[in-house]
Amino acid sequence: MKKILLFFTLLITGACGFTPMFVDNNTDIYVAPISGINGIDLRNALWGRFGGRRDAGAAYTLTVRLKEPITQYKALERTGDATWQEVSLTADYTLSYNGADIATGTENAAESYTFVRYLVASNASYNNAVQNTIRVLADKIGTRVIAETYRHSKQVAGSRQ
Repeated sequence: MKKILLFFTLLITGACGFTPMFVDNNTDIYVAPISGINGIDLRNALWGRFGGRRDAGAAYTLTVRLKEPITQYKALERTGDATWQEVSLTADYTLSYNGADIATGTENAAESYTFVRYLVASNASYNNAVQNTIRVLADKIGTRVIAETYRHSKQVAGSRQ
């Protein structure tokens, strides 16, 4: 049933002139190194989003500045002990084409996690929250960057005609 529904969805969207951006997720975007351990994870997630690693000679260059994680208490017991915390990450990014900036932006993502008295469990919970937040940031940045490269490539192609 799902295959039939998918077939009709593709048939309908194809008939209306809809064309997906980068169907194969294979873009020519170089992701500049991002500082810190979380930066390495974010860069790897972005590479996965863009279809793999590219060298510095790629047409587009994405530069990301990842800020340090911020943690906040979200729930307190009557004793004053924290039971939930939230970790948030912010990334500023710039997309360039042949050295000229074509898009800039800031993305935020946050994840709550259980904060318990056991150090190992708390650290594992925190690390999982940070990894989830990095994946969300990569999705947000990746979607915007793919849209901008698609828009820009259409403009460049239109100006050549």
